[in-house]
Amino acid sequence: MDINNMSHLSKLSKLTKARYLSSVFSLLIMLASIGIIFTNGFNLGLDFTGGVVTEVKLNPNIKASQISELLGKDSQQEVSVISAGEPGRWVLRYAKVDDVSGADIRTVLAPLTDRVEVLNSSIVGPQIGQELAEQGGLALLAAMLCILGYLSFRFEWRLASGALLALFHDVIFVLAFFSLTQMEFNLTILAAVLAILGYSLNDSIVIADRVREVLIAKPKAAIDEICSSAVQATFSRTMVTSGTTLFTVAALWIMGGAPLQGFSIAMFLGILIGTISSISVGTCLPEYLKVSADHYKVEPINDAP
Repeated sequence: MDINNMSHLSKLSKLTKARYLSSVFSLLIMLASIGIIFTNGFNLGLDFTGGVVTEVKLNPNIKASQISELLGKDSQQEVSVISAGEPGRWVLRYAKVDDVSGADIRTVLAPLTDRVEVLNSSIVGPQIGQELAEQGGLALLAAMLCILGYLSFRFEWRLASGALLALFHDVIFVLAFFSLTQMEFNLTILAAVLAILGYSLNDSIVIADRVREVLIAKPKAAIDEICSSAVQATFSRTMVTSGTTLFTVAALWIMGGAPLQGFSIAMFLGILIGTISSISVGTCLPEYLKVSADHYKVEPINDAP
């Protein structure tokens, strides 16, 4: 055995150990995430619980903390104050719909300024919020079922199971983060979770496809070496793709302001953990399930009548 071959096998051995360690770490994270979600629940936004969204225009010198403090004391509830992208223009989000009107807001904010312009106000009823929550859950379920069908068609079930578990791992991790921090969970965050499904699936498919190619090309090779070889072959592509996407999401996080903060955080975490899970969970589970070249043998067609 030459030196280059020995060096290659040594690198594959180290990569295999790293995959095993990261898969154990990912499994612990997934179990902890499920526990956090069941323990803490979610801080559902007005999209799901119902409430009032009012847009006002004030003196540009007035700060969000001043507005929030006055409205919070008057309504005995937390009031979200978000910049609307223009100096002095704010979006006020109330958790309750009782006795909230433009006249009340002008009265409450009178100590700050006598020029309070209510631009618009809309109410999301609890029933509509419940319907949005149900539809969002159905959208997530439908996406997972469609992905399951696609993976079952594209790959043998052992490889498909690794990609599917990696997807579940990514979604659970992001949901657990919002459950732990109690950041507002709204339709924007749900859209980010659905986007994470597609992005993570892309990474898992690339690696799984490479595993299948190596299995067919080297049917007698050890499965751990095949999986590590597939990860090694796609690693640079995965890092470049994930890295450039993370830079884009980070820019959105920094420059997008409060309205896009939750979406950016969810996407950033999803891409980061999705890259790790595609390498660890996506390859270790098929290896544990004993995927082999025999599962991809082409069966001859019997021409006999």
